[in-house]
Amino acid sequence: MRGLVRVLGAVIVAVLSLAGLAGGFMWKRLHEPYKGFSQPVFVEFARGTSTREIAAQLGSKGVISDEWLFLAARALRRGARLQAGEYKFENAASPLDVFGRIQRGDIFYLELLIPEGFNIFDVADAVGRLGTVKPADFLAAAKDPSPIRDLDPEAPSLEGYLFPNKYRIYRYMTARQICVMMTAEFRARWNSLHTDANVHRAVTLASMVEREAHLAGEQPVVASVFANRMRIGMKLDCDPTTIYAAVLENRWSGTIHRSDLDNPSPWNTYQHAGLPPGPIANPGIGALEAAVHPAESSYLYFVAKADGSGGHNFADSLAKHGANVAEYHRARH
Repeated sequence: MRGLVRVLGAVIVAVLSLAGLAGGFMWKRLHEPYKGFSQPVFVEFARGTSTREIAAQLGSKGVISDEWLFLAARALRRGARLQAGEYKFENAASPLDVFGRIQRGDIFYLELLIPEGFNIFDVADAVGRLGTVKPADFLAAAKDPSPIRDLDPEAPSLEGYLFPNKYRIYRYMTARQICVMMTAEFRARWNSLHTDANVHRAVTLASMVEREAHLAGEQPVVASVFANRMRIGMKLDCDPTTIYAAVLENRWSGTIHRSDLDNPSPWNTYQHAGLPPGPIANPGIGALEAAVHPAESSYLYFVAKADGSGGHNFADSLAKHGANVAEYHRARH
């Protein structure tokens, strides 16, 4: 009897030892980094993809060495929810690390930063640099104003409505989807102003303010200059509109020439009174607020200060403006 007990005890010890060894082996494999690919790998999981299917895709791309390791990670974290989306793998990672990334929804995206004052051509270049959408394709999508047609029936394109912001861009997104995302951001910001102002006029004016006023505090004052000029039928003489006219004609050289000022384009406010046909850039919220609520002033002119501050000297008469211009030239020379 004692012999049988000794035998059973030995068996139990052996089984426990084997279980311990197996457990230790699994624990080691679950924490062991692996990289079975030479170039960065993208793996996309649709909504509803099963754990077994996820493991199979990861295994086929060399992200994990064995599918059963990912299934073992799932067994250890039964309550975890795996997130759909596209993931980028470029470094060695353990099965538990891979599982953790998908549990967190660490989805791959590109960052698109659009500063205030970018026009649609600048935006197209910025999108193109991400490498997922060609600039020409974005421009084609941006020339279709249908995403904001309900807000601005007069809009000739999406210029002015591609709201400046930082955006997450996913590799599968089309040019139109990016445009819709950016115009949706504009819509939300416009609605936050709680104004019944005419959208087309306000955004067009805001785009000019954005391009002229480099200091946020001056934006309402610059807006007041344009508003005062329009009230008395005086041409706006806005340099950025002249530049935009040249850009549209693909002949902007980086310097305003006499031929630019004489350009009969309807966008050139040196030749035509009132606002141009539409926005010349994409304004931020500060310029939009300034266009909706210009400062109270009698100013009709402004010229840049020569101190490099980005500020302006304002005047309510041509004589005072002439003095400001003379001061500017003296300081520059």
